[in-house]
Amino acid sequence: MAVVDRPVAKPRPVYLNLFAIRLPLPGLVSILHRVSGALLFVPGIPLLLCALQIALSGPEMWGELRGWFLIPWVKLLAIGLTWAYLHHLFAGARHLVMDLHIGMDLAAARQSSALVLVLPLLLTLVVAVRLW
Repeated sequence: MAVVDRPVAKPRPVYLNLFAIRLPLPGLVSILHRVSGALLFVPGIPLLLCALQIALSGPEMWGELRGWFLIPWVKLLAIGLTWAYLHHLFAGARHLVMDLHIGMDLAAARQSSALVLVLPLLLTLVVAVRLW
């Protein structure tokens, strides 16, 4: 029987609403891992290199760089990049542990996903309190 002649069990969806789909926790952690990596790569690395160049230019430029962190939107950007770094770090460690076939069952995967979602938020909150 040709591929075209086979009967279709269910009609394919015409429109797939991605916002209506409820992702499992490990799937959400995986997507956020990619988002945090993109945030670290695109604005994170250039901003960090620019700040490093300014900081190494001399003591007066170091003072100017510290003065930038008095601006609220710079603080928010730093807090956002802190979350991206911490989430990417913990999710990456989780993926490496799972590559060793540790925590592969469903309960352990859900528990490690919840831990990866909560720990970066708590540590980012600590950084935000210290920064603000």
